[in-house]
Amino acid sequence: MLAKETVKQKELTGRDQWIVFKRLLKYLAPHKRMLALAMGLLILTVLGDVLGPLLIKIFIDDYLTPGSFPTGPIAGLAIAYLFIQTSNVIISYFQLLKFQEAALKIIQQLRIDVFTKVQGLGMRYFDQTPAGGIVSRVTNDTEAIKEMFVTVLIGFIQSAFLIVGVYIAMFFLNVRLALITLMLLPILGWIIYLYRKYSSVFYQDLRERLGQLNAKLSESVQGMGMIQAFGQETRLKDEFNRINDKHWQAGKRNIKIDGLLLRPAIDLVYALALIMLLSYFGVTSFSNTVEVGVIYAFVTYIDRFFEPINQVMQRLSIFQQAIVAASRVFQLLDEEEKTPRQLDHAAEITEGKIEFCNVSFSYDGQADVLKNISFTAWPGQTVALVGHTGSGKSSIINLLMRFYEFNKGEILIDGVSVKDYEAAELRRKMGLVLQDPFLFYGTIESNIRLFDQTITEEAVRTAAEFVQANHFIEALPNGYSHKVTERGSTFSSGQRQLVAFARTMATDPKILVLDEATANIDTETEVAIQTSLERMRLGRTTIAIAHRLSTIQEAELILVLHQGEIVERGTHQQLLQQRGLYHKMYLLQNGIVE
Repeated sequence: MLAKETVKQKELTGRDQWIVFKRLLKYLAPHKRMLALAMGLLILTVLGDVLGPLLIKIFIDDYLTPGSFPTGPIAGLAIAYLFIQTSNVIISYFQLLKFQEAALKIIQQLRIDVFTKVQGLGMRYFDQTPAGGIVSRVTNDTEAIKEMFVTVLIGFIQSAFLIVGVYIAMFFLNVRLALITLMLLPILGWIIYLYRKYSSVFYQDLRERLGQLNAKLSESVQGMGMIQAFGQETRLKDEFNRINDKHWQAGKRNIKIDGLLLRPAIDLVYALALIMLLSYFGVTSFSNTVEVGVIYAFVTYIDRFFEPINQVMQRLSIFQQAIVAASRVFQLLDEEEKTPRQLDHAAEITEGKIEFCNVSFSYDGQADVLKNISFTAWPGQTVALVGHTGSGKSSIINLLMRFYEFNKGEILIDGVSVKDYEAAELRRKMGLVLQDPFLFYGTIESNIRLFDQTITEEAVRTAAEFVQANHFIEALPNGYSHKVTERGSTFSSGQRQLVAFARTMATDPKILVLDEATANIDTETEVAIQTSLERMRLGRTTIAIAHRLSTIQEAELILVLHQGEIVERGTHQQLLQQRGLYHKMYLLQNGIVE
């Protein structure tokens, strides 16, 4: 199955882009007051931009051209002009401040929504989607949306107000010439249409390539030990180069369309507008007097008309990137692969009796990896799962822990379906220890407590002593306050596993789930751990996956799985007497040849 990130998204049509844009605008609703204030300040700055050339026009036509320079009126014009320009600077500062403050709050909320969504996605989604692709959507794509709100949306609104203001001023000065300049609008609209049509395709490809780059980089960093151990540096470099080259090609296509349809095309229309303007004044000068101030005002207004158009076109590039990025973010927000449903049921796990009743399960909806699994684990009993790789051992644990939804059969805990328990109740009463435990950045204490403040410092130390992790923890420079780096990379596998055991025991669960919990522990540590495990299992139902049969010989029930089915069941001695698959595995592990 192809990873979701590598599947090419469908091309965004104009309607799709409009839907995405409207959905983005909904994030503006909580900030209406702040945006209204910013809008009012924006209108004042546009008014100042429009009035400035009119004052210059009055000075040129009424005073400079006639050669009349009365002190009072000219001083009044100068003071008014300086007041407008100074006010514009101050108002522009507060206007941009409010707009950007609202924009940053919007992106903050969007990132919270995306991160919250990721936390609630089902494990199937993470099985199918590279981690780097998810990171790209949460970081790079939301950053692109932020740029749209911070620069583009503000710029579009400002430009729209300025264009309207400029046209009003031009109609005030000369209706005929203003109507002539309106002829340019269809040309500008056509350029914008062409740019939007083609750039959306190119930017969509660019964002997908960026997601693939992140995925490959994430995979390489996480697997650096294996890459260097097996000499895979050249292969990974070549793969990264191929993806990077495709990203470069996509970027080059974007640059080409930007170079053609952004400023150069608009500058050409601007030159055409100036030619039309000067030609009009040149022709009319033969029959009528042309005021120099009017020419200055119109040239200035044409410049102020095209400058926001240029800014809009430049920002249209960012806008297109943001719309494509937003479509990817919303695709994640709309993802339906959620965690298995949990009902707000009042039931509590008190005994820990587990029943699998004819459970079948498939990851892809086609091939069953579990087929009619049925067994009962009584309170305080240890049930061990053994079998070759791919036999379905981990799938049983995944269903019990509610990482995946199952459709056939039923799983009961204390006679109640696992689907009817609150998720919090399952997590409190079920302790999971994996073969490769995950340690978070923080301290030893925070990793045992997992930031649960209800677990006291004394409980943390008691749990560590219970699993005999206290010996190596107390030998560390800062003891329980010793810093843990990302994934606990500075600790040995056995030390990480001991911390994981202490973490599990700190919550005092009724059910223990051990997925190859002693696989990465050395023989000396394993002997100590086995003693702790015996105490951990007392009064608790335990489901344990084990490859080393020596670790589960005392289990009350051993289930032997093969290709998703339970082919043998019984105690260690009973299974040996059956001389079946378990017997063969036992002989193989002990080096006995019959």
